[in-house]
Formats: sequence, C-alpha cells, structure tokens
Amino acid sequence: MNQAAMLAQVRKMQAEMTKAQEELAATVVSGSAGGGLVTVEISCDYRVKAVHLDKQTIDPDDTETLEDLIVAALNDAIGKAQDASSKRMGALTGGLRIPGMP
Repeated sequence: MNQAAMLAQVRKMQAEMTKAQEELAATVVSGSAGGGLVTVEISCDYRVKAVHLDKQTIDPDDTETLEDLIVAALNDAIGKAQDASSKRMGALTGGLRIPGMP
C-alpha cells in the first residue's frame, strides 16, 4: 500500500471515529437502583442527563440510603455507557485497543 492510500485510510478511520463519538454523545442509557426507586440517565460520553427519584426514597431522616441509591444507579448507568462505547468503538477498530479510546 502506498503512502497516499495509507493516509486516505487513516483519514477515513478518523472520520468514522469522530462520527462514532458523536453518536455515543447522543446515546443515553439508564441505570437504576433499589428496584427502580432511583433512576439516572447519562449519555455515553458520561454526562448526567437526568436523575429520577421515587417519592419513597425521600426521607429527611435517612439521607444516607438515598445517597447510596444514587451512587448505585450512577454506577449502573456508567457500566452500560462503557459497554455501549466498547461495542461501538470495537466495531471500528476490530477489537484493537487504541490508547485514549474507550
């Protein structure tokens, strides 16, 4: 493969990766805890979009439980975002791990 063809291939891959990153930023996943008492929505570029609390979780005398549920829901959503990102980027790279890429 000559240098010009290789450069064209690199540019094509960069464009596909940019498109994939944009798609991931627009993809929103949900995580939940406490059987759905707390639900969070995050984009696959790890930006929190929403937090939903069931009224049962709001107890001024027990904020620790609510805090724990929020953390668990966020961790659930982050795991789902990581999975979506790995699948999308893995499809582009053929499973090849590229430093700095999810």
